Amino acid sequence: MKVIHVKEEAQRDACLARLCAEVYGQEAGLTPLVVFAGTRTVLFAQQAARLFAAVDAKGKPQALALLVLDEEGEGMTITHACTLGQLDAKQRLISELSLKAPLRVEVDTGEQEAFYRESGIKRWFGGVDGKRIGLGARHPAQNVRELAPTLGLDEALILRRFKHDPKAFEAAKQAFLSGLNDFPAAL
Repeated sequence: MKVIHVKEEAQRDACLARLCAEVYGQEAGLTPLVVFAGTRTVLFAQQAARLFAAVDAKGKPQALALLVLDEEGEGMTITHACTLGQLDAKQRLISELSLKAPLRVEVDTGEQEAFYRESGIKRWFGGVDGKRIGLGARHPAQNVRELAPTLGLDEALILRRFKHDPKAFEAAKQAFLSGLNDFPAAL
């Protein structure tokens, strides 16, 4: 299995659409579209997010992960990740990324924490509202007070724009559907 930074815009958009669809599912309303549109137009445009894929020997995507920079530009938070093929592909992708990037993850459950511990995220701290924050070996923070907030999207603002600008909504919807339809068989 090989890790690829998906940089080419059409492939990145297709992978992002698939990632949002996989993470949120069909019962999530507009959330996948909002995250997709905001990530494309804000985070990717500002070079504040990176999309990675784990591919098999034929280049077929097996897992996807979206990493978003923190406000200081020192760490990267895994905001979304999914498995597309092999059951352990997501774990292997995160393990590889933890060796190369200053990773951070926030989880809600002990099961999620155990998964990320097995994926190479070894340092853990208590966070706000019962969340647990995990840091990879390359992350520079030594404690939770040194962590800068992860850059985020104003989802309410994106929804308002969709409501008041039907053309923007239609364009985002078409880009999302095109991404799903054009998901690459190989990267």
